[in-house]
Amino acid sequence: MDSRNPNGSLPQLSQPPKYGITKPISLAGPSEADVQRNTELEKFLIESGLYESKGEAAKREEVLGRITEIVKIWVKQLTRQRGYTDQMVEEAKAVIFTFGSYRLGVHGPGADIDTLCVGPSYVNREEDFFIILHDILAEMEEVTELQPVPDAHVPVMKFKFQGISIDLLYASISLLVVPDDLDISCVSVLHNVDEQSVRSLNGCRVADQILKLVPNIEHFRTALRCLKFWAKRRGVYSNVTGFLGGVNWALLVARICQLYPNAIPSMLLSRFFRVYTQWRWPNPVMLCSIEEDELGFPVWDPRKNPRDRFHHMPIITPAYPCMNSSYNVSVSTLRVIMEQFQCGNGICEEIELNKAQWNTLFERYLFFEAYKNYLQVDIVSADADDLLAWKGWTESRLRLLTLKIERDTNGMLQCHPYPNEYVDKSKLFPHCSFFMGLQRKEGVNGQEGQQFDIRGTVDEFRQEISMYMYWKPGMDIYVSHVRRRQLPAFVFPDGYRRPRTLRHPSQHTEKACEDVTRSQSGSAERRIKRKHDDEAVDEKLSKPRDCSTSNFGGTSHISIGQEAKLEHLRTGDVDSNSVDRLLDRDKRYEEITIQQARTDGQGSLTTCGLTSLHVDNLSIVRNVGSQEQ
Repeated sequence: MDSRNPNGSLPQLSQPPKYGITKPISLAGPSEADVQRNTELEKFLIESGLYESKGEAAKREEVLGRITEIVKIWVKQLTRQRGYTDQMVEEAKAVIFTFGSYRLGVHGPGADIDTLCVGPSYVNREEDFFIILHDILAEMEEVTELQPVPDAHVPVMKFKFQGISIDLLYASISLLVVPDDLDISCVSVLHNVDEQSVRSLNGCRVADQILKLVPNIEHFRTALRCLKFWAKRRGVYSNVTGFLGGVNWALLVARICQLYPNAIPSMLLSRFFRVYTQWRWPNPVMLCSIEEDELGFPVWDPRKNPRDRFHHMPIITPAYPCMNSSYNVSVSTLRVIMEQFQCGNGICEEIELNKAQWNTLFERYLFFEAYKNYLQVDIVSADADDLLAWKGWTESRLRLLTLKIERDTNGMLQCHPYPNEYVDKSKLFPHCSFFMGLQRKEGVNGQEGQQFDIRGTVDEFRQEISMYMYWKPGMDIYVSHVRRRQLPAFVFPDGYRRPRTLRHPSQHTEKACEDVTRSQSGSAERRIKRKHDDEAVDEKLSKPRDCSTSNFGGTSHISIGQEAKLEHLRTGDVDSNSVDRLLDRDKRYEEITIQQARTDGQGSLTTCGLTSLHVDNLSIVRNVGSQEQ
């Protein structure tokens, strides 16, 4: 029988729908077991408090309405001051758009609202937005914690309005009057605007494109809500620190939705970890092909742009001009992200085998038990308002310290910056602290007496931080080394360190993660060597100065090996059993005792079987071996 169509052509075989730049991996829908797991997952999300109440949603709408009124009045005032006609003043306005988690529909209780103010061509960012509008907001009772960040990659004004956190961007477009129905997804909105406005506009344009490119918006939203919660619990949610932020996670999840268009959220979650544990970075994640336009803005293209070739984890935005949204990721942070992906994949496999529950996947990462050595970065200022601005500036550059340590140790000393900030409530002055985990690169045999001297690295970092345009007296930053058993009590949830003999309920998670990660890393001999190296570092690093004093802050001689020198900064004889007390007893750290010490010929204190980290004021620290007795 002839199967030709009436027009004489052979019938075409049905092709699977194409989402994104490739065909789907699987078109399979959920099984009964998948549906059951999905029900349990959604129940877990509700019990975890990830959805806001109707009252909170209504308040957000009210706040957005008030901000819209404020920016309209602000633009009308500027229009009148600049001598435009009464009709122009009447028509003058600014329009508020949302983007980020609020626009994508995945925000939770207490989340900030990412907002964009689009104004006419004659209203600029530098003076009109960051000075005049800033002063208007500063005088309003509803506004608190006002913090302008004009020199950020995407300039932003942060504040709270009636207790709701707002991140407000500004873009000036080439129109004298901004219409209420402005379509910012149209490329024409980018005509004759500066690059900062392009970056500001792209937040909204990207969010709209993501929602257009996923096959099922509701499944996408639930899966993204899960992954954002997971990333925060596991300490890998922070673009500014060098991990991934909201848009990065949204793009990664959207790509999985394209690859599994008929999957429900529980399936998308397990496929997410399955795919990205096998992803060969730096191959980019893209939702659509990269298009160039006659406007001539640079787009991500490692073939043309040499700088793009050094990106470690490219996640490309789908709106013109396409950019790498994850340029902050470094070698060290990519390592941490991949370890967490492997951990999540292992747990999802157990969940599919009914050997684990969803709460196991979302257990908090025990950062302060993961490493034996840490850097503590303390940020202080004269008052709370100054601390807000100073912390914003410093936090936005903490990733530079990670990059510099990678550079100066040739990648041998790995850093894990932790995005959470901590406050010691017993201190009366404004301050906060950040921490970084430190370890030798896995699989590399350390030489006897190998030293990681990062004093110059820290000094360079502190000098760059001190170039802050709005620096005031009292603003300072201190970096010090802390061993795990010396960690301050305020970093622990209950204010005290739990005994090592007690096991946290999440030990199963950490054990599973450790097993999965190690299975990816090589031979048993290498694992044993790493264990011994870590133990050696723990045993051999001496205690730092108290970071609560005015002189704390310099780190920085990390020595890993069998023998190293600790500078003797005092004259006189060296006790063979101990180093003189460096700190008062009421300070955080106690006396450093070094057994089997001897004085070498140059007057330095050499420890037998010990490795020392000298932490003192950077103006005092000298190079090892150069200090005279």
